[in-house]
Parts: sequence; C-alpha cells; structure tokens
Amino acid sequence: MTPVMNEAELQEFLIAAYPQIFDMYPGFSITHIAPGEVNVTMETDHRHIRAGGTISGPTIFSLADMGGYACVLSHIGGEALAVTTNLNLNFMRKADPGPIFAKCRILKLGKRLMVFDAEITGTGSDEMVAHATGTYAIPPRTGG
Repeated sequence: MTPVMNEAELQEFLIAAYPQIFDMYPGFSITHIAPGEVNVTMETDHRHIRAGGTISGPTIFSLADMGGYACVLSHIGGEALAVTTNLNLNFMRKADPGPIFAKCRILKLGKRLMVFDAEITGTGSDEMVAHATGTYAIPPRTGG
C-alpha cells in the first residue's frame, strides 16, 4: 500500500472538499502518512470536555472517523465520496483534557472497501484511551 497523497496535499484537499471539519474541529491535523498508515491529531478545548473533566466520546469518535477518512484518501487519492460504512469504538480509559492522537492502520484496502483500525491516545501517556475499527466504502471509479 503506497500513499498517493502526502500530509500537505491531503490537508489541502480536505480544506477544499470538506471545510466543515475544520470549523467543527479547528485543531485537527494530519501529522504523518506512510504506507498503510496515517496519524492524526486533534487539539481539544472547553467545547470537547464533558462533565467529569474528560474529553467527550463524540470528540474521540470523530477523531477515529477522520483518521479513517485520512487513511482512505491518502491511499486512493482525492475521492471525496468515500464514506464510512461501519465504525466501532471501545472506550478504555479516561482521556484527560489536551491533545488526542490517533494512529490509524489500513488492515485491508480493496477496490470497494477499506478496513482500518485506530489506536487513540491522550496527553501524557502512550496507553490507549480508545480503540476503533472501521470500514470505508470506496465509490466506483468513473472513466476508463
């Protein structure tokens, strides 16, 4: 699996194709792309903290989903219509306020589906706060 977009190209594509992502999560960034993997980061603030002083589940879920989207796009190219068909998330421990990180790996990349997993960690520890597995549907290529 060879990436076809680097970090800057993917970030530029996302800004053009899906600018809302940066309105909702201005601290989202793609930090690393390599064969079969993508790392993404989200800076969090008061909007992402739930009662009890922990990063909210929807914020962690969003990072996992955006990481999967970054995986598929970086490896197939700018195909904005790739969509999530499944995403499972297991919360493992509290995520303290601060940046959160997702190390995403492509488990299978086919013509129509990409399966990935994401290890999500928080600030100050390499222990996972959540683990996700997901599937993205890849639309059929048009043209010949």
